[in-house]
Amino acid sequence: MTGEAAATRGRILRFAPALLAWYEAEGRKDLPWQRDRTPYRVWVSEIMLQQTQVGTAAAYYERFMARFPQLRDLAAAQLDEVLHLWAGLGYYARARNLQRAARILLQRHRGEFPATLEEVMALPGIGRSTAGAILALSRGERHPILDGNVRRVLARYFAIDGYPGDAAVERRLWTLAAACTPHSRVDEYTQGIMDLGATICTRANPACLLCPVNSACEARRNDAQRLYPAPKPRKARPQRAAWLVLARRGSKVLLERRPPSGIWGGLWGLPEFPTREHAAQWCREHLAGSSALQPEEPLRHAFSHFDYDIKPLAVRCAGKAPSLRDDDRYRWYDVDDPAEVGIPKPIVTLLQR
Repeated sequence: MTGEAAATRGRILRFAPALLAWYEAEGRKDLPWQRDRTPYRVWVSEIMLQQTQVGTAAAYYERFMARFPQLRDLAAAQLDEVLHLWAGLGYYARARNLQRAARILLQRHRGEFPATLEEVMALPGIGRSTAGAILALSRGERHPILDGNVRRVLARYFAIDGYPGDAAVERRLWTLAAACTPHSRVDEYTQGIMDLGATICTRANPACLLCPVNSACEARRNDAQRLYPAPKPRKARPQRAAWLVLARRGSKVLLERRPPSGIWGGLWGLPEFPTREHAAQWCREHLAGSSALQPEEPLRHAFSHFDYDIKPLAVRCAGKAPSLRDDDRYRWYDVDDPAEVGIPKPIVTLLQR
């Protein structure tokens, strides 16, 4: 064994014991999903936490589980109700996949969570790390995880060069994640390493003096914490723009259900058009007694991969024209007495103006 390999082996052996001791003393043990750790409850929490911080997710989780306490409740619900309870969390494909997976579990697994990692990964919206976390936290099974927090911890601790999204770097991190995962107290270890990344080994200004594994951390030894993990290679951020029609009839606004996939899939939004001229033509054809379009204050919304410039156009009308009969696609939404349907947060912002 080379000196470098021996040093890596030593760091691996020291990692779990130090982390577990820290978790026992300092780790988070009162999170909502840590009570009655069934696979279903842990699964919902892990999906919410994929793109959302704990402080934000906790309140949504409590409301979601109060309405859907069992997997069968989620599977039987209307998608509108699921999306309504998800509204504000963003990344709505997570909610759609959650319900799709619940229905698959009822149809193919009699409502029971699968027994193997591969079966869990076959469910919509669940990758290797999420599947491992669900089984480790709910059943104590030994599976490594590699979410964003864990990537950052391991990249710094072992000084792993390169962007973690690159295949070779990711393989190396998975190998180290598996080597560090202990054979006992796996649930505590899994929660502990996620907590470490979320609260101590943060992206900016890590609290290295409080870190339980700081004595063996390569990045800290070389004062190079800021270098790990390497950032994603920068590209020009794409920009998109759309004209949205705020068709008002008294206190009601006309909403359109968006397609099941794509931006805000399945949610209710405002009719959207590529140009102002397209919007004006649609209003003339589909709204009865419509007034002239009036531009309102634009709104920019940042998605994960692009910026979305929303240009609202307000119009007053007497109602829908006969040409617009599809009530499954269009509905009048009463701003003063709002229905419990899924509406993206930027659209809610426009309606509240």
